[in-house]
Amino acid sequence: MKQSWIIAKRELQFNFDSLTAYIVVTGFLLFTGGFVWLNQASNVFAINQADLGVLFGVARWTLFFFIPALTMRLLAEERKAGTIELLMTKPISSTQVVWGKFLSAFIMVAIALALTLPYYITVAMLGAIDHAASIFGYIALLLMSAAYIAIGLWASSVTDNQIVALLVALFVGIFFQLVFELIGAFSPGVSGEFFYFLSMNKHVDSLSRGVLDLKDVVYFLSITFLGLYLTVQNLNKRK
Repeated sequence: MKQSWIIAKRELQFNFDSLTAYIVVTGFLLFTGGFVWLNQASNVFAINQADLGVLFGVARWTLFFFIPALTMRLLAEERKAGTIELLMTKPISSTQVVWGKFLSAFIMVAIALALTLPYYITVAMLGAIDHAASIFGYIALLLMSAAYIAIGLWASSVTDNQIVALLVALFVGIFFQLVFELIGAFSPGVSGEFFYFLSMNKHVDSLSRGVLDLKDVVYFLSITFLGLYLTVQNLNKRK
């Protein structure tokens, strides 16, 4: 774990030194904040409710696009520069490398979400807010982010081109974000339920209602660990 944390700190330092962190976090806050407070059709004043549903709805789509942009360079750039081979010669396992990269991206997302807490505090001051639903809404976004980070890392491990990694992560992610839900809606019986279960939105919505269902947690963790496992396997092939 110590080696993974060293890699995570190196990645975080790079992000903040290169302004990547500031651009990503500022863009996320401006985009989500605009819909929560300024959009005429969906802001909290238009719906006249002390509810963060708008924030969570916008954030899940914002994170869907922002996370692949955050993860695309994590391994692809190392492959292109040849530093991944140098890293593999050090007394560190592929698993530790992947976990370090994962932690750096997850911390970035957590920072971005933490900076939206003033929205939560402000909305709570406007009326009676469902605190349980809000807390679980944040938990759902963190779990969803972990799954998309794992997908992004895997995409970054299969190519040395950052743009290709971005497009592959978006292509795979769109199935979980949209396609499975659409197939489930138009498929009958058990097959429809199966595809609907694969939809990321189903599980985010379930947690955002303020009820902790173990099936939702297992779903997110399964995708996360599968993505990380496949990434480790790709790195091991390069050894």
